[in-house]
Amino acid sequence: MPRRAVYLAKETQMHSTLTVPPHREPSAVRNSGVRSVWAGERMLPILEEYFNLLLRVCGPQKWWPGRTRFEIIVGAILTQNTSWRNVEGAILALRRKALLRPAAIAKTRVEDLRPLVRSSGYFRQKARKLKDFVAFLEAFYAGSLTKMFRTPTEKLRGELLAVHGIGPETADSILLYAGKRPVFVVDAYTRRILQRHQITHGEKTYEEIRGLFERSLPPDTTMFNEFHALIVHIGKNFCRPKAPKCSACPLACFLPQPIEGAE
Repeated sequence: MPRRAVYLAKETQMHSTLTVPPHREPSAVRNSGVRSVWAGERMLPILEEYFNLLLRVCGPQKWWPGRTRFEIIVGAILTQNTSWRNVEGAILALRRKALLRPAAIAKTRVEDLRPLVRSSGYFRQKARKLKDFVAFLEAFYAGSLTKMFRTPTEKLRGELLAVHGIGPETADSILLYAGKRPVFVVDAYTRRILQRHQITHGEKTYEEIRGLFERSLPPDTTMFNEFHALIVHIGKNFCRPKAPKCSACPLACFLPQPIEGAE
């Protein structure tokens, strides 16, 4: 039988539908050979075990917060180099001014956008990035997100990456969360967890890590969405840069060796 995603349920059915493998001892993980992926393997099936365990323990994260596709895109741009808490204030300020529409941003001077997005940090650059995105949307798709998201994924990804201020993580966030495309988002939390679990190291590029996830998991948009959100949850609450809470982390059973300075 071909391998299928266990993640087939809608969000309201997740807990009753998923089959989650039992916890594995760290020694079993160390000796299983799964960490030879960068020596030539192209897939890492244990990533699906990570996902299943996180979903069972942490539950659905209900991410990305946003009322519309455009609001999600604005959030993806504003969250660069800052926390979501700082972005929320900027989103609220834009909403109060009725600016969470492409046409409204297009008509607003960049000087008037700056104070509204100040709380997100780098507000001068981010105001310009918002203007540049809506200019791209108008030039390529007559200002229509519906038309934009009809474009094949790889073609659209290339176009987004050509827009000033949109890098791989932002482009993939737009594709996954606003466009519902099965594109995995890699962030600093993902890198930190993979490195501490000896799955990858600092020399691997964004595209290499993204490719690893996309080859190792079923191409399921909902699964990618939830997995990335769960990784963010673990990175913020357990796998912190300093004094990580390894003993309390749901992924502790997969950790191959203790992390220095861990609680």
